[in-house]
Amino acid sequence: MNHRHRVLVHTARVPIRWGDMDGYGHVNNTVYFRYMEQARIEWAQSKLPEYRGMAMLPLVVVNASCTFLIPLVHPGEVEVRMLLGDLGRTSVGSYYELMMNGATHAEGAAKIVWIDPASGRPVPLPEAVAATLRAPSQSTTSTGPGR
Repeated sequence: MNHRHRVLVHTARVPIRWGDMDGYGHVNNTVYFRYMEQARIEWAQSKLPEYRGMAMLPLVVVNASCTFLIPLVHPGEVEVRMLLGDLGRTSVGSYYELMMNGATHAEGAAKIVWIDPASGRPVPLPEAVAATLRAPSQSTTSTGPGR
């Protein structure tokens, strides 16, 4: 991840389940995206009160990526740090650091777009999301390896 203006908005702690591992004895690559999803859903439901208790959130991921640095293994707990940046009119970049025992095991990103559930068309970001990124006092950058 680079050093663009990013704001830490949520930290999730997700236990690694035995079933998360694959035949190679480490967490399967697809599960890393589930860990990032868990952080994203927790953030939306806890930080944006209008989304609490909603079964379907009015946001979609239009692209996602993950760089695998160190394999995650059971047993353990993944700390997923979620940051926001790259503010757009209807979208925002989300960035993730997956850590265990103080080491960064993976870095990810996902572009989130807010939609009108009825039409499926993009709508402006909620003001609470945009305001978070406009507040310079909350600015943070990533701190993992290679930065």
